[in-house]
Amino acid sequence: MTDGTERYSQEIKEVQSEIAALRSELRRFIEYANRQHVDTAIDGLRKEYAGVFVEQHLSDAEQRLQERMIRQCPMRDRCYAAFYEFLKSSAEHIRDGEVSEEVVRSYRDRLAEMRKGGKFDTCSTCFTETNRLFEKQIELMRSLGIYRSNKETSSSVADLSDEILVRDILEPLANRHRFRIVQSLAAETRTFSALSNLTGLRGGNLLFHLKKLQDAGMILQRHERGDYIITEKGYRTLKGIGTLYATLQP
Repeated sequence: MTDGTERYSQEIKEVQSEIAALRSELRRFIEYANRQHVDTAIDGLRKEYAGVFVEQHLSDAEQRLQERMIRQCPMRDRCYAAFYEFLKSSAEHIRDGEVSEEVVRSYRDRLAEMRKGGKFDTCSTCFTETNRLFEKQIELMRSLGIYRSNKETSSSVADLSDEILVRDILEPLANRHRFRIVQSLAAETRTFSALSNLTGLRGGNLLFHLKKLQDAGMILQRHERGDYIITEKGYRTLKGIGTLYATLQP
């Protein structure tokens, strides 16, 4: 190989190295920009619609308690008032913009103390429903980035709950339409019409997939007929999938 050819080959390698560095820098910039977009959008969502989220949750809680509490019970009205007041009090923290582990623990302890006062075998039914509604509140707080547990994510595969993992993470994204929706919302908020054009789905078919993602806490809708936005959970899940995919490449 001649000196000229060697120099040319070396220059090509240097150019390739520079291009690779630029690509890496561009990826980091895009990720940062997306992260800034999501943070700004979620922060605005919290401030502007916190009251709406609280009212929606309490409306749902009121309906669920009325439907699922034991009807033929002399304590029904009294317990209903206590449960609703408990959920109303905890839901108000959504307006604060930040909820600590200590606050969440205090509510769990409070519900446990209330449970000790149950006089009948059927009390477990009503307490179970109240606890479910409270945990739904916590998931909403997580989705909005208001609450994060101090407990580190377990590194042991054996400690993972297969039911929760499949229901809340794997199943919602194990569909190309839903994955594409979350992927697109990581870049910008979108209307129902825009998501319809993106996926090719119409009406009830698209609503089905959007509800799946909303129930899993991956996305939120600003308000009825409003734009859709990715949540903190949705963004972190998407980032995790991207990291996992990169590590599995040969």
